Order: sequence, then C-alpha cells, then structure tokens
Amino acid sequence: MTISAPAIILVDPVRQGRPFKAAARDLGFSVVSLYTHDYLASLPGHAEGDDLSLYPADPHEAHRLITAAGVDARAVVPCLEAGVHLTDVLADRLGLPGNDHTLAWARRNKAAMREHAAQAGVRIPEFRLVRSRNDIAAAAHEVGFPVIVKPTLGAGSQGVRVFSTAADLDAQGPPVTHDVYREPVREWLVERYVRGREFAVNFFSAHGEHRLVDIWEYLRPDDADYDFPLWDIVQIGPEHPDFARVETYTRGVLSAFGIRRGPSHTEVKCADDGEFLIEVGARLSGGPAVDLWIAHGGLRPFHDTIACYLGQRPALVEKPVVFPVRFGSAVVHNEQGPGPLVAVHGAEEAARLPGVDSVELGYAPGEHVPATHDNVSIPFSAAVHGPDSDAVLATLARIRSLVRVETRPAAAVDGTDAATAASSHA
Repeated sequence: MTISAPAIILVDPVRQGRPFKAAARDLGFSVVSLYTHDYLASLPGHAEGDDLSLYPADPHEAHRLITAAGVDARAVVPCLEAGVHLTDVLADRLGLPGNDHTLAWARRNKAAMREHAAQAGVRIPEFRLVRSRNDIAAAAHEVGFPVIVKPTLGAGSQGVRVFSTAADLDAQGPPVTHDVYREPVREWLVERYVRGREFAVNFFSAHGEHRLVDIWEYLRPDDADYDFPLWDIVQIGPEHPDFARVETYTRGVLSAFGIRRGPSHTEVKCADDGEFLIEVGARLSGGPAVDLWIAHGGLRPFHDTIACYLGQRPALVEKPVVFPVRFGSAVVHNEQGPGPLVAVHGAEEAARLPGVDSVELGYAPGEHVPATHDNVSIPFSAAVHGPDSDAVLATLARIRSLVRVETRPAAAVDGTDAATAASSHA
C-alpha cells in the first residue's frame, strides 16, 4: 500500500498517545503508525484511524518499511516512552527534524542515560549495571543502602523496587522478569536511593529553546522510602522553595541530552546535597496532566508536539505558560493485599466532589488486583483542580477519606495464579 499524501509518522499511538491521530488529521496529514512492541500491537483497536500500520522492531526495519511504502513523511513523532529511541534515529535517516539522534539511546535506556549524564556533568546517584538477577545483591552492597533497582527499559515504574536495608533484598522477593511491554528484562540499574523531594517537570522545546509548562511534586503520606512515587501529585508554582532550582537544573538536563524540540518529561529529586536526575523522557507527560492542560489551560499539546517535530515553533513556546487554576491527582493504592477486587468504595462519591475532573478505575469487580507498585496496578485515580494549592490538597484529602479498595485473599483466582492474573491485566 502506498500513501501518496504527506504523512505524519506516529510511533506507538496507543492509550494516552492515541489523540495524536486526530491531531495529525486535523493538521491535514495522513496517519502512518508504527507499533514497536508485540504487546502494543495486540491492544484492541490499536490500528483504528491509521492510513497505514507498520510493525517495525528497530529503526533500520522502520526505515525500510517506510521507504518501501513510498511514504511522503513530514515528521516522526513519539507517542509513548517505548518509541523515543526509534523516533529520532528514524527521523535522522529520513532527513526530518528531530532531537540529537546520537543521544537517542541515552534518552531511552536508563543505564546509557546514567553514563551520558556522568560524562555531561549532570548530577546522578551512584549506580551499578547488572545483567543477571543473581548480581543484584552484590551490586546493592557495593552501592550501599538504601538502593533502588530498576529495569533499564520499560516504563511506568514496572519492576522498580527499593531496598532500604540488606534484609529487604530477601524479604521483597526476586525482581520481575518482564517489563510493562511484556519484553524480558535483561539488565537492571542498581543505584543509590536519593532521599528528598521528587518532582516531575514538563517542558516544550523548539529549535533548542525550552519553555516550561509546569512542575508537579510527588507527595507521599510519610517519610518512608518508596519505589512507586504516585500518591498525591500536586502542581507547584514559583512560590515553592524548590521551584527555581528544579527549573534551572532541568534546563541543563535537556541541553545535555540533546533535546531541542518537542515535549519532555523529567523527574528530579532535590536532596540536602543537591539535585539529582532520576529520568528524562523526550515525550509528553503521562497521567492526567495533559487532559488538565487542555481542559483548563487551553493548550493543544498534541497539535503542538507535531508542530515541533515538523520543525515549527508552536504558539505554546512563544510566551510563558500560565494556568488559571492549580492541578492535582490522587492515586489510591491497593493496601489490603493482592486478590480479586470486591469494590472500590466511595468512587462515585469522589467523582461528584467539586473540583474533581475525572476518576479512573483500573479494575472491575472480580479481577485480580496486585499490590500497587506501578502504573499498571492502580485501582483508583482522580484528576482535580482548584484555585490554589491548598484547595487542591483539601480535595485530595477528601478523596482519600472516601475511597477504599477492598479485595479478597488471593489464595486462588478462578484457577489462575495471582502473578499470571496480574500480568494479563497489564
């Protein structure tokens, strides 16, 4: 099949990346979609809205397929974390605008990310790279506790575990064997766990100019170490004591990692001894942020992302982004223990609260709910807004007073073991 009309190549336009298809059409382009993992290509309706659907395993294969189809490509756009490496390598081969393709792997693989950061003078935690689960314990003792262990690929905190003491290595069991895309995990990053405040920083860039969109702080209920940051997440403003230094630090990260165009999502920790890079992603933020930008800020993030990868300067980068309200999100964990879901009590009442934009239920009654450790094991979440941070925090507290996740013991799930049931949900 040949696509004769000018096309936007979308890499993994599923789930939160699906709106890129409508944006591309609205801008007058054909839609050519690339699906980089078998799991993403298995999602129901994944190819709906495509003029052409292709299934490349790597940039070389993607280039061959695009060339063979005679696609008049004008931009290559990443829609999920999975496709950020392929996006910029393919754009370079097609002669299209993109970020520095020589650093594409460092923006995707966490070990390469750490190595490049060290070379570029970006502050990072001490780390070790291991390629066998049997070597994790030795690496953890070398780095010193507390440590955090994470697969070098994947996304959404899948398989990430924190070990505060040596005893935790045995108590928490072995690492997961497959990432969120159901690919086998072949290497792990073992690094010093940084205790401090954690922030998610969203920018848009055009021609190397970086425009801050917003900064969110991950708020936890106590000072305990954590491997999954999502609990209460609140948009902060310039009045926050860490706002300026987080913004400045992140600008340096973007430049160091060759991000010159498009959205980016960077996670930073602020400790007593400075700022540390946790992760940088050349992609739109996940979670509720983008929907809240659209609903309350009048932004067009999907259109503007495409514009950036067309080599244009969207309106978003021309002046400071100012929102008329503050945003927040509540993520309610399964704390009762893994098992079949009985109910998410209080969900309907929470949805009716003033300032609640949306609620999302991750499981239906009877489905197996694992202990919440990552983005794919969230039973309840809500997106909220309010006139200021105090109002947002009050709404999040009210949600938590209403919502409770109830499960039954996980002795058996209709003859299926719990691990298998949890995997099938992802």
